Amino acid sequence: MSEPLYELYAIRYGRQAERCRRENVLNADRPDERMPIDYFIWVVKGPDHVWVLDTGFVPAAARKRKRQLDVTPDEGLARLGIDAAAVEDVILTHVHWDHAGGQDLFPAAKFHIQDSELSYASGRCMCDADLNLGFEPGDITGLIEKLFARRLVFHDGDATLAPGLTLHRIGGHTAGMMVVRARTRRGWMVLASDATHFYENIETDRPFPYFCDLRGVYAGFRRLRELADDPALIIPGHDPLVLERHPPARPDLVGLVARLD
Repeated sequence: MSEPLYELYAIRYGRQAERCRRENVLNADRPDERMPIDYFIWVVKGPDHVWVLDTGFVPAAARKRKRQLDVTPDEGLARLGIDAAAVEDVILTHVHWDHAGGQDLFPAAKFHIQDSELSYASGRCMCDADLNLGFEPGDITGLIEKLFARRLVFHDGDATLAPGLTLHRIGGHTAGMMVVRARTRRGWMVLASDATHFYENIETDRPFPYFCDLRGVYAGFRRLRELADDPALIIPGHDPLVLERHPPARPDLVGLVARLD
């Protein structure tokens, strides 16, 4: 019996327009040139189940971090007819503020996370101001509460969620950064999240300039290329070009929701 094929979607819920290249590309040429960043969550839709990747951020974090929130993540999911309150499985690629801030929008979900990610985010590394910059304390305590409510599903490295759908620990950006690989009608596709923020990061081997392990970032680039059937099937975590390189999920969702597969 052949493996199922999955539909993959990217939902843009937020933006930061006033941003420059040096904030997005290590050792960037033209460092002061404008380079906006987008914020996404993702959907993996199988024959009989839906997985949501990451939970985005909510209005309080948008105000604190001075980001534009176009819609809340649950409103973004509603555009695809998905009720966040009914979602059963959320994959947290990592737990930075813009990926784990909307946990409470998913009251019925179990949250998949790497062992090393929660250890990193709740351990001694958070005493370092440069490393803890990307985390919000409330997101981490929220995960601890879910731990005791038996709502966390831990993974130690690579794992299979379903036939044709796998998780892979990459590291680099954070200690437990993981990506999702899915078999689609276009071949094996990888939702890279922040293993590469922009196409340019992996295409030019110049990382996003915020990481816990630079060697791990470069190793992650190599691993992403191994996992995907084609470099074009690696989907970065924050690049506005995602919405240009892939068609809208529906005609009314141009610039809002892209179908990736």
